[in-house]
Amino acid sequence: PRSTLFPYTTLFRSLNMYEKNVTEEGKRIMGGQLKKLFAPVDMTEGRPWEKIVAFTVPLVIGNIAQQLYNTVDSIIVGRYVGDNALAAVGSAGPILNLLLVLFIGISVGSSVMVSQYFGAKEREELSGTIGSCITLTAISSVIIMALAPFVIMPMLELLHTPDTIIDWCNSYLRILFIGIAGVAYYNILSGILRGLGDSVSALIYLLVATVLNIILDLWFVAGLGLGVPGVALATAIAQAVSAVLCMWKLTRMKDVFDFRLHYLKMKKNHAVNIIRLGLPSGLTQAIFSMAMVIVQSLTNSFGEMLIAANVIVMRVDGFAMMPNFSFGTTMTTYAGQNVGANSYDRVEQGARQGTMIAAGTSAVITVLILLFGRNLMGIFTGTSELVDLSMRMMCILAVGYIAMAVTQSLSGVMRGAGDTMTPMWISIITTVLIRVPLAYGISWATRTPELPNGRSECIFISLLVSWVLGAIVTWFFYRRGKWKTKALAAAEK
Repeated sequence: PRSTLFPYTTLFRSLNMYEKNVTEEGKRIMGGQLKKLFAPVDMTEGRPWEKIVAFTVPLVIGNIAQQLYNTVDSIIVGRYVGDNALAAVGSAGPILNLLLVLFIGISVGSSVMVSQYFGAKEREELSGTIGSCITLTAISSVIIMALAPFVIMPMLELLHTPDTIIDWCNSYLRILFIGIAGVAYYNILSGILRGLGDSVSALIYLLVATVLNIILDLWFVAGLGLGVPGVALATAIAQAVSAVLCMWKLTRMKDVFDFRLHYLKMKKNHAVNIIRLGLPSGLTQAIFSMAMVIVQSLTNSFGEMLIAANVIVMRVDGFAMMPNFSFGTTMTTYAGQNVGANSYDRVEQGARQGTMIAAGTSAVITVLILLFGRNLMGIFTGTSELVDLSMRMMCILAVGYIAMAVTQSLSGVMRGAGDTMTPMWISIITTVLIRVPLAYGISWATRTPELPNGRSECIFISLLVSWVLGAIVTWFFYRRGKWKTKALAAAEK
């Protein structure tokens, strides 16, 4: 009878209503969590080490994806074209980095300003800074695009690039610089997102671009047989996609800053501050790249086998360095926001905790490299002699990653506070005055009739020494504390 079923139908209706409410509540909570995940992070509150780790993890994943750009390029050309093509991609690296220094400067300057204004809650200045960065990047892209074709081949010849790979190097670089705007805007806009405390969005967009890059690499090189130029074309397209996604994200962050047309008109004070803060980092990278160019010339003198080994070591080195660079970027954002909020005790507390975590992470990586490095080298080439040579050089560098953890973390703190000059001078001293002369000095001192150019280990021993001395000098200047007087946001209040 219907009256008998009434309690059960009521129960079923109640259960259905409960399930519907729970489902809607679950969706609401999940949506809120996702929104929080992609929202800017205020690093002026909460436990420092938790904020640092939470911010660094997406950066590490993102840097892995970024490194995959170069690594996949190397693996595909090494496997499908040959060891000479692998050497060509590697030899082009120092020149590429040298011509990208302008964008590195803009990225660092914008990240410092954005993090400080975000921490100080200065919406108008934050909006003007972001708009100026976008315009300045457009101008810089045009300049580099026009300049690059005239300097690429002369620089390759200056480096004594072997005739067997010089044409490949030239075509690789020309294609990348035609698409320079995509590379530039991704680096600048992702730097802005990180300055706002959003490391997750930049990660997602980079992962999308990385997958696209791998697909295009396989299609252009293995499928269409385009060789080294195909690798460059795939990278340029993938970077452009990631830049468009970053721009789309910024246009949707209206609750944080104003993205309007009139902010794209550069204000003198914003442009000056971006250049003032970013120029030292850009010069640092320029000097570092010049040193790499000079050392690359020495590397080239040892022949194609060492050139290829150097490429393999640098690819593994790129992964080993990722946590260090990630912690350095995190500490820049962390210090910038807390300096903007005038919380210097919190900056120092975070610096201690962040540096310890970074050094511990690098120690684990060092052990893994020593244990499994040979397997990593074997991914790039099937030539056993090349694998043995690469592993021998990698063992020289391994311990230096712990020293670089200290350098990157404390340099990040100083940059975030607005002191970009001190890290610059430290890099100049350790790279120009120590690494380059030491590399050539060891090479000269170890010459024999059998080894007319000396021992090839000189390249990696000199790098290790510069890393260790850099960590010592960076720690000394951090302890002096002059970086505390460089805050941009505090000075304008």
